[in-house]
Amino acid sequence: MEESKFICIDIGGTAIKHGVMSESLEFLESGSAATPKSGGPGILETVIRQARIYREAYPDAKAVCMSSTGIIDSDQGLMLESNESLVPHYTGMRITEQVRNAVGLPCFIENDVNCAAMAECVAGAARGYESALMLTIGTGIGGAFVEKGKLLKGYTYSACEVGYLHMRDETGQESTFEELAATSVLVARTARRLDRTEEISGKWIFDQAQAGNSVCREEIDRMCAVLAEGIANLCYVVNPQIVVIGGGISVREDWLRPRLEAGLDRFLIPAVRQKTELGFARFRNHAGMIGACCAAGVLKDSAL
Repeated sequence: MEESKFICIDIGGTAIKHGVMSESLEFLESGSAATPKSGGPGILETVIRQARIYREAYPDAKAVCMSSTGIIDSDQGLMLESNESLVPHYTGMRITEQVRNAVGLPCFIENDVNCAAMAECVAGAARGYESALMLTIGTGIGGAFVEKGKLLKGYTYSACEVGYLHMRDETGQESTFEELAATSVLVARTARRLDRTEEISGKWIFDQAQAGNSVCREEIDRMCAVLAEGIANLCYVVNPQIVVIGGGISVREDWLRPRLEAGLDRFLIPAVRQKTELGFARFRNHAGMIGACCAAGVLKDSAL
């Protein structure tokens, strides 16, 4: 029997990834386009245009499954709140209704971090675990929690907005989790300490640390200590079986794992620590698209 196919779209602040995926999570086709600077209206136009192209090429496609940045009412397909500086004129858009009417297929949308978490639970680092806390670390810090295959969404669909978790910096000043431990903060602090005016990246910092740069090593240590403290606080609340680290930084498991493990040893009581595993995301470029199908519930159990 031929496998079902799904049109998948992942809407980010800089790029819109798209493709056609089979129910066994194989991509038949994929691509990307720059996120329009006009924000919401341009995004919708891009999504509809690409979905129509795929619908024509794959007339047996079953649904359009979307992942997107922002706080989303996934039941109504409504963008509740978007970062206006990143994606303007997006808040308040009824995305699934407009795509469904334009393309003629069932349409689903879910927050991007929730989608990444579902992808990892279905076929990635958290497969086979009863519960998983997912953290994506990049410009900010996103979070999602899955238990027994179901997302914790919260009363206003904003559960696990962990980046806003209140914490204090090394001087005791009030701050937030993402203002202290996001990759963007690692880059900014390192550049400042090294007095570098040219652009650097997280990859550059880890490479320099590997080569023996003491400042880069110290900043990675500082970031991991804050991450471990934030993760421990979250573990006391949701008690996950596994914590999965995602985002571009997750490729440096060799550096992150020993530091995060040591931090969790420090911040978690033994009864919790002994039952909390640490994992690193397996899906990267396609995580949002795979997870969108997983979150929508369109895949057969045999594919999970």
